[in-house]
Amino acid sequence: MTPLIFIVNLLLAVPVALVLALTAIWYIWESGNTILYDSFAQKMFSGIENYGLLAIPLFMLTGEMMNEGGMTRRLINAARIFVGGFRGGLAYINLLANMFMAAIIGSATAQIAVMARAMTPEMEKEGYDKGFAAATTAAGGLLAPVIPPSMMFVIFGVLAQIPIGDMFLAGVVPGLMLAVSFALVIAAVGFLRGFPRGAWYTGREAVSALLFCLPAALIPLAIIGGILFGIATPTESAAIASLIAFLVGWLVYRELKPSTLFAMFRRTAVSASMIIFMIAAANVFGWVIIYEALPQKLASLITSLTADPFVFLLIVNVVLLGVGMVIDGIAAVILITPILLPIAMNNYEISPYQFGVVICLNLVLGLLTPPVGVGLYIASTMSGTSPGRILRALWPFLLAVAVVLILLSRFPSLSTMLIQT
Repeated sequence: MTPLIFIVNLLLAVPVALVLALTAIWYIWESGNTILYDSFAQKMFSGIENYGLLAIPLFMLTGEMMNEGGMTRRLINAARIFVGGFRGGLAYINLLANMFMAAIIGSATAQIAVMARAMTPEMEKEGYDKGFAAATTAAGGLLAPVIPPSMMFVIFGVLAQIPIGDMFLAGVVPGLMLAVSFALVIAAVGFLRGFPRGAWYTGREAVSALLFCLPAALIPLAIIGGILFGIATPTESAAIASLIAFLVGWLVYRELKPSTLFAMFRRTAVSASMIIFMIAAANVFGWVIIYEALPQKLASLITSLTADPFVFLLIVNVVLLGVGMVIDGIAAVILITPILLPIAMNNYEISPYQFGVVICLNLVLGLLTPPVGVGLYIASTMSGTSPGRILRALWPFLLAVAVVLILLSRFPSLSTMLIQT
């Protein structure tokens, strides 16, 4: 009966956090073990007693301050220096600016919202198809869950009980691979469609754009540099980054007003609380998984099909593509990790870092695929383009992601090389 309750609630579009909590309550009632009711609240609270979870609201706050402080526009201008003169230059600028933003925001939906509003009108003005412009922006948002810092990596690291800093390092090479694959897609589509050639900045314009961008560039340097050199934990790096974003936006660019801080704190608190409540509910849902021995039963089923780690990851990829289409990426990570990670580690000796990168990238694809497709609809709303038109231009990017996923599944070193060194 418990699995039925879980499935029915999901199909009725009940928020995932409530689905997890209600399923656990039903299981306790059905089992007759009323003592578990007494520790229900305690179990939920213990699920969020983790220092690493503080990074989530801090990274969100950094993104809010960047948007308010005018840093996004200056990062886009800096991207123009490096790729602006190529054929299809504005599409490359879009991609490179998304890489910069991914190293700061860490949230795909937030990044798609910001970049779709900024880049789609510009690309349309220069003669690009509106659907392709929105599709490029939406695809660029997929870099956010892979290039550190990533909110999904923070959540996976907490659930898997592995260092979040190492999890961030595991995403560096896959993130660069994804960016290169998107650049190849832009080059191929540009060659076939005859994209307009961009214009290079003059020397003076390039120096000016670079100087204006340098204060904003301190933010990703503080986040990644602090973690990479062991100066700060991810949470401390997020706190430093939010402070830098505030000071740069207020004192350097003079676009961020202290009077707007309360509104930003409120938006951050609301967004972060939904994610943290899901994690708390997932900790209670862990009772159901443990008592039902779900990982062990699933492991015996999968190991009867294959003993090859690569084939196992391919099976997981196919299953998660379906899961990601109907469940939000963060919610899916919270649901899937406790079930599949023990199987990956114990039965197939797969590194938790490789597994985390693969499932996070896979699940975020659901942002751009119907029927849920939150990122697709955000890009559609912000750009004024129909979801169908975006989807028609998006498929080469989705194919590129599939190729990268296969490579990451086949070669563990792509995810672990920086950790090993």
